[in-house]
Amino acid sequence: MRDELLSRVLSLLPTGGSRPELQAYSNMLRDYPTRGGKGIRSELLLASARAHGAASGTPAHEGALWLAAALELFQNWVLIHDDIEDDSEERRGQPALHRLHGVPLAINVGDALHVYMWEAVRHADVPGAMEEFLGMIHRTAEGQHLDLSWVEHREWNLRETDYLEMVELKTAHYTVISPLRLGALAAGVEPAAAFTEAGVALGTAFQIRDDVLNLAGDPARYGKEIGGDLLEGKRTLIVLHWLTHAPDEQRRVFLEQMHRSRPDKELAVIADIHAWLLDSGSVTHAQDFAHAQAAKGLDLLKDAFRDAADPDAAKELLTVIRDLATRDA
Repeated sequence: MRDELLSRVLSLLPTGGSRPELQAYSNMLRDYPTRGGKGIRSELLLASARAHGAASGTPAHEGALWLAAALELFQNWVLIHDDIEDDSEERRGQPALHRLHGVPLAINVGDALHVYMWEAVRHADVPGAMEEFLGMIHRTAEGQHLDLSWVEHREWNLRETDYLEMVELKTAHYTVISPLRLGALAAGVEPAAAFTEAGVALGTAFQIRDDVLNLAGDPARYGKEIGGDLLEGKRTLIVLHWLTHAPDEQRRVFLEQMHRSRPDKELAVIADIHAWLLDSGSVTHAQDFAHAQAAKGLDLLKDAFRDAADPDAAKELLTVIRDLATRDA
């Protein structure tokens, strides 16, 4: 299925150009999509479509495939822009696009992939899909604005509830809620109201797991630099919990470093902060919270899919969700 989705994505993109610069542009458009990635959001969308009765080979399944391709394009243009906004070094084990080609060219490629995303939505021809994508992008941009604003303004007077609100907007909608809803729409079914509450819980669990992996993951499997969130000054549940319990001197050192831009942070001091976080109980606190949210979301989805049109597909969907919320890479 990954190969079929990639083929659909690439079918929308230009293959060359009349000038060397346009050939380079075509190659850049294909860069992030061909780097791989787990494809968890598109997999969830397709599992939802099957569970709602969009059997393989039907027009409904064809529409779902195009929506999944659109979601892949969404993920890739957002990642290009996100890497620029966070000044990230790597993406999927390779240098970020703007590190390879410069910020202006990377922004332009991200903008272009955004347009190709809408072309995939048009190909899907699924009633309600346009509105769902619009809502998903609005919520994601709002969450990203919160995240970036806190970094830009060096804001650390935040509570765990602030983080959870940001994650609901930035992560939950495009990671869980919209894929579930788009799968239902592709099958011609009104999405269940429970998808929103379940998606918030599961999206929160997913993001917290990602935050944990950024501190304590396997670099070869994670695909991004370990500890990058500290260099970028990311607000996470781990850090906000730790700040309420940290010794005064550690807290002072942390805030002094976080008031610096990424290039000005001292790597040795960041390494010390990294160790303090790992040695604290804050990672366990975050993991326990994520586990509880994952269990809540899974229970809600089990109820929502109790009378699914395709019980086997519904079971597969719940497995995808469980892997998503409890992943270790």
